[in-house]
Amino acid sequence: MNSDKIKGQWKQVIGDIKKHWGKLTDDDLIKAEGNTDILTGIVQERYGQRKEDANDEVKAFFKNLK
Repeated sequence: MNSDKIKGQWKQVIGDIKKHWGKLTDDDLIKAEGNTDILTGIVQERYGQRKEDANDEVKAFFKNLK
């Protein structure tokens, strides 16, 4: 899923994001607002991951999302 499509469908994928990353809050998702770079930073912070690992996880999530 490319970044334009992610931004366009952000409200539809929020539920899937919450299921995948249960530690993320509504405020986190509002802050990210479809921006995968911001989402990666939030995932990194909440889960204590390295930036590269969080980035790989976010990319894999959106790649597998249909």
